[in-house]
Amino acid sequence: MWGIIFALSIWGLLAIYSSTGALAYKKNGGNVEIYLFQQAGLLLMGFMIMLAVHTIHYKYFIGISKILIWLTYPLLIYTLLFGIEINGARRWVSFLGITFQASDVAKLAIIMFVTRELARKQETIENFKKTFLPILAHITAICLLIAPENLSTALVLFATCFLILFIGRVKIRHLMLISGSVVLAGLLLFAFLFIVPEKAIKGMGRMATWKHRIETFGKPVNDSDKSYQNDHAKIAIATGGMFGKFPGNSTERNFLPEAYSDFIYAIIAEEYGLIGAVLMLMLYLFFLYRAIRIVLKSPKAFGALIAVGLSFSLVLQALINMAVAVNLFPVTGLTLPLVSKGGTSILLTSVAFGVIMSVSRYIELDEPNLEIESKENTNENLVLANEG
Repeated sequence: MWGIIFALSIWGLLAIYSSTGALAYKKNGGNVEIYLFQQAGLLLMGFMIMLAVHTIHYKYFIGISKILIWLTYPLLIYTLLFGIEINGARRWVSFLGITFQASDVAKLAIIMFVTRELARKQETIENFKKTFLPILAHITAICLLIAPENLSTALVLFATCFLILFIGRVKIRHLMLISGSVVLAGLLLFAFLFIVPEKAIKGMGRMATWKHRIETFGKPVNDSDKSYQNDHAKIAIATGGMFGKFPGNSTERNFLPEAYSDFIYAIIAEEYGLIGAVLMLMLYLFFLYRAIRIVLKSPKAFGALIAVGLSFSLVLQALINMAVAVNLFPVTGLTLPLVSKGGTSILLTSVAFGVIMSVSRYIELDEPNLEIESKENTNENLVLANEG
C-alpha cells in the first residue's frame, strides 16, 4: 500500500509539472517550477502526516471521532453562511491563514463516527430506533449541509456511509428504505430543476450549475459552447491513443481550464495513452483490494470498518474523477487523490491514508499474538475434551 501511495504521488508530480503551463503563463510569467515545488512540498508534508498517524493505534480514533463530529456541524454551517467563494461555490473557510474545504474535514468525521457507532452497537444493530436511526440522522445532516455547495462530495460521502452500514450488518430492509428515499429525493430534485423556470433557478445557489451540467452531459462536440471542458477532455483522450504523446507533450493542457485538477486524468491519458490511463485505474483498484484484505484480517469491527470506509471513499472519488474525464459522468469538481494539484486537501487526504495504514500496521503486529491465543485456546479445548 505504501508503494501504491508513492507511485501515485510521483506520477501526480509529473502530471502537475506538465499540466500547469497555461496557469503559470497567466499567473507568474511561465514559471512552472513554482507549482512543481508547491506540490512536492505538500506531498512531503502529507507523507510526514501519514507516517505520524500510522504510528497511532487505530483504537484511539474512537474517542477522536466523537469530538470531531460535533466540531464539524458548526464548521459546515459557518462555511454555508460565511465561507470563501471560489469558482461560484462557497466551499472554503480560512483559519489562521490556512484555507481548506470544510467537506474534507466532514468526510473524516462522519466516516470515523459511523464506524465507531456500528462497532459499539453490534449487539443492538437490528434495533431501528436505538441504533440505526441516530446513525442515519448524523449521516443525513452532514450530507445535507455539504450538498448545497458540493453535491458530488455529499453523494460520495453518502454512498461510502451506505457501504459501511452494509458491512456493519445493518438490516437489508433498513438499507432498502434508505435507497428508496434517496432515489425519490433525486427524482424530485431532477423534476424541480426542469420544471421551475430558468430565471427562478438562477437565484437558488448551485442549482443552475447542476442543471447546466445535466443538460450539456453527452452532447456532441459542436453542439454547445457550454460543453467546452468535456469536449477538450475527449480530444485529449482521443489524441493520446494507445501509447500516448509521452510526458510533457500534451497540447490540450493549454485549453482545459482545470487540466491540473478536475481533468488531470485526461492529460494523463493524452501523455501516457490508454496503457497509462488503465495502469492508474488499476493502482487505485489494487489499493482498494489491499484495504479489503485488511478488513478480512482485522479482529476488531472498528478497524475493519474505518479501513474500508476511508479506502472506498478515496477510491470512489478517484473513479468519479476518471469517469468525468472520459465523459461517463457530468462534471463534478472532484479531484484525483494524491495526483491532482491541491492544497490542504492533500494533507487531509494524507490523514485518511495514515488511518488506513494504522489499521494495517497494528493488525500485522497483533497477528502473532492472535495466533498464539488461538493455539492456546485450541489446547485448552483439547484438554477439556479429554477430561470430559
